[in-house]
Amino acid sequence: MSEIIQNLQEKINLLQRATRIERLSKGFSPDKKYVVYVDDKKLLLRVGDIEGYEKKKTEFEILNKMQQFNVQSPKPIDIGIIDELNSCYNIYSYIDGVDAKEAIHTLTEREQYKIGLEAGIQLSRMHLYEAPSKVKTWYDRAMEKHYRYLDVYKSCGIKIKNDEKIIDFIEKNKQHIKNRSNHFQHDDYHLENIIVKDKQYAGVIDFNNFDWGDPLHDFVKVALFQRELSVPFSIGHIEGYFDNNVPDDFWLHYSIYVGMVIFSSVVWSLRFTPEQLDEMITRLYVVLEDHKDFEILKPTWYEPNLLLN
Repeated sequence: MSEIIQNLQEKINLLQRATRIERLSKGFSPDKKYVVYVDDKKLLLRVGDIEGYEKKKTEFEILNKMQQFNVQSPKPIDIGIIDELNSCYNIYSYIDGVDAKEAIHTLTEREQYKIGLEAGIQLSRMHLYEAPSKVKTWYDRAMEKHYRYLDVYKSCGIKIKNDEKIIDFIEKNKQHIKNRSNHFQHDDYHLENIIVKDKQYAGVIDFNNFDWGDPLHDFVKVALFQRELSVPFSIGHIEGYFDNNVPDDFWLHYSIYVGMVIFSSVVWSLRFTPEQLDEMITRLYVVLEDHKDFEILKPTWYEPNLLLN
């Protein structure tokens, strides 16, 4: 057993009662993750660098707030610092099941749609949480980030066909996100972070990438990752969020953020997963085709099927 686990077990009564501790390797987080078996229950233990403690403390508080909003998410149990190992830890309840990406193709279209509906309802509850007043305006932060990624994209050597059309579309419409509110953003809400059990939505995990800003920005993962795996889930996700009454202006905001993610995805892939760059670019061209290079706002795949209700 690792030195970290031994050290934690010496200090934390809860871990002393563990009958088994297993390492988890999924995901991109630098944290070390473990499933802990205690008193016939499973817990999730995350261990990271001490520099990340303040953010982890905020995440811990956010998950407490999520319980108040009836969000099916991990319940925070303990948090602390291990000074001698220059590390910090969180302990959460464990949501049993499999990630939706793994399960989605074993489900009927109707089942996919119904899980998407619940995913949308759950996301709308998360977005009830207002950002702290000290957080800068969403527009300033979003545009600063966009231009930063755009500058890197222009010098990276990769060129997306018709990129000027995308840039012009964003510039022409950016004023529409000027007065958007600052609320909680999961910022990584997609099939791999949604858990399914017995063909039902079981919960959402991995809040460590949380941010604050326009709640609608959380839908970019629908365009980027979800629609290619399940159009019924993606339609349900949007309809569930808006209680089956999607406002017309949603598609404009959605398209602005999807346009921005074209450039950030290229930069992010080059930086962190260069071996998957070709796959990402193929995915981006599908997104551009969905929007006809942003000549249309509502993507071509969005055709609500009343039979799925």
